Amino acid sequence: IRVVINAVAVWAAAELIGGITVGDGLGSILLVAVIFGLVNAVLKPIAKLLTFPVIILTLGLFTLVINAVMLLITDAIAGGLDVDGFGSAVLGAVVISIVSWALSMFVPDGDDEG
Repeated sequence: IRVVINAVAVWAAAELIGGITVGDGLGSILLVAVIFGLVNAVLKPIAKLLTFPVIILTLGLFTLVINAVMLLITDAIAGGLDVDGFGSAVLGAVVISIVSWALSMFVPDGDDEG
Protein backbone atom coordinates (compact mmCIF):
# COMPACT_ATOMS: atom_id res chain seq x y z
CA ILE A 1 0.00 0.00 0.00
CA ARG A 2 2.89 2.37 0.80
CA VAL A 3 4.32 1.86 -2.70
CA VAL A 4 0.98 2.86 -4.22
CA ILE A 5 0.85 5.94 -1.96
CA ASN A 6 4.40 6.86 -3.04
CA ALA A 7 3.45 6.29 -6.68
CA VAL A 8 0.45 8.61 -6.44
CA ALA A 9 2.56 11.22 -4.65
CA VAL A 10 5.34 11.09 -7.27
CA TRP A 11 2.76 11.27 -10.06
CA ALA A 12 1.12 14.29 -8.39
CA ALA A 13 4.50 16.02 -8.08
CA ALA A 14 5.19 15.37 -11.77
CA GLU A 15 1.81 16.80 -12.71
CA LEU A 16 2.07 19.89 -10.50
CA ILE A 17 5.76 20.80 -10.80
CA GLY A 18 7.01 21.71 -14.25
CA GLY A 19 10.58 20.59 -13.59
CA ILE A 20 9.68 17.00 -12.69
CA THR A 21 8.74 14.34 -15.23
CA VAL A 22 8.00 10.66 -14.76
CA GLY A 23 8.14 8.09 -17.53
CA ASP A 24 4.96 7.01 -19.24
CA GLY A 25 3.01 4.13 -17.85
CA LEU A 26 2.06 2.74 -14.50
CA GLY A 27 5.07 0.42 -14.40
CA SER A 28 7.49 3.32 -14.66
CA ILE A 29 5.74 5.25 -11.90
CA LEU A 30 5.65 2.19 -9.63
CA LEU A 31 9.37 1.54 -10.24
CA VAL A 32 10.22 5.13 -9.33
CA ALA A 33 8.03 4.81 -6.21
CA VAL A 34 9.82 1.63 -5.12
CA ILE A 35 13.24 3.20 -5.64
CA PHE A 36 12.13 6.38 -3.84
CA GLY A 37 10.87 4.28 -0.92
CA LEU A 38 14.15 2.37 -0.72
CA VAL A 39 16.21 5.57 -0.85
CA ASN A 40 14.07 7.05 1.92
CA ALA A 41 14.31 3.88 4.02
CA VAL A 42 18.08 3.49 3.71
CA LEU A 43 19.62 6.93 3.24
CA LYS A 44 17.18 9.33 4.89
CA PRO A 45 17.78 8.16 8.49
CA ILE A 46 21.54 8.47 7.96
CA ALA A 47 21.16 11.97 6.51
CA LYS A 48 18.89 13.03 9.37
CA LEU A 49 21.34 11.71 11.94
CA LEU A 50 24.30 13.48 10.35
CA THR A 51 22.42 16.77 10.01
CA PHE A 52 20.60 16.66 13.34
CA PRO A 53 22.19 19.87 14.69
CA VAL A 54 21.21 21.76 11.53
CA ILE A 55 17.68 20.38 11.73
CA ILE A 56 17.41 21.64 15.32
CA LEU A 57 18.84 25.08 14.43
CA THR A 58 16.39 25.50 11.54
CA LEU A 59 13.45 24.23 13.59
CA GLY A 60 13.00 21.29 11.24
CA LEU A 61 13.00 23.22 7.98
CA PHE A 62 16.24 21.55 6.89
CA THR A 63 14.26 18.33 6.45
CA LEU A 64 12.90 19.92 3.25
CA VAL A 65 16.46 20.00 1.94
CA ILE A 66 16.97 16.37 2.96
CA ASN A 67 13.74 15.35 1.22
CA ALA A 68 14.82 17.23 -1.92
CA VAL A 69 18.20 15.47 -1.89
CA MET A 70 16.42 12.09 -1.54
CA LEU A 71 14.38 12.98 -4.62
CA LEU A 72 17.54 13.96 -6.53
CA ILE A 73 19.20 10.68 -5.52
CA THR A 74 16.13 8.82 -6.79
CA ASP A 75 16.45 10.77 -10.04
CA ALA A 76 20.07 9.62 -10.36
CA ILE A 77 19.13 5.97 -9.77
CA ALA A 78 15.77 5.65 -11.51
CA GLY A 79 15.67 5.98 -15.26
CA GLY A 80 12.01 6.96 -15.32
CA LEU A 81 12.35 10.12 -13.23
CA ASP A 82 13.78 13.45 -14.32
CA VAL A 83 14.18 16.34 -11.87
CA ASP A 84 15.48 19.52 -13.52
CA GLY A 85 17.14 21.12 -10.51
CA PHE A 86 17.26 21.68 -6.80
CA GLY A 87 14.32 24.11 -6.82
CA SER A 88 12.13 21.59 -8.59
CA ALA A 89 13.32 18.93 -6.14
CA VAL A 90 12.34 21.08 -3.14
CA LEU A 91 8.89 21.81 -4.56
CA GLY A 92 8.47 18.17 -5.56
CA ALA A 93 9.48 17.02 -2.09
CA VAL A 94 6.86 19.33 -0.58
CA VAL A 95 4.15 17.98 -2.91
CA ILE A 96 5.20 14.36 -2.29
CA SER A 97 5.19 14.91 1.48
CA ILE A 98 1.74 16.52 1.48
CA VAL A 99 0.16 13.93 -0.83
CA SER A 100 1.77 11.02 1.06
CA TRP A 101 0.58 12.43 4.38
CA ALA A 102 -2.95 13.01 3.07
CA LEU A 103 -3.26 9.52 1.59
CA SER A 104 -1.72 7.91 4.67
CA MET A 105 -4.56 9.35 6.75
CA PHE A 106 -6.87 6.81 5.05
CA VAL A 107 -4.59 3.81 5.58
CA PRO A 108 -4.54 2.10 8.97
CA ASP A 109 -1.01 1.84 10.37
CA GLY A 110 -1.54 -1.16 12.60
CA ASP A 111 -1.41 0.88 15.81
CA ASP A 112 -5.11 1.67 15.70
CA GLU A 113 -7.29 -0.04 18.26
CA GLY A 114 -10.47 -1.75 17.27
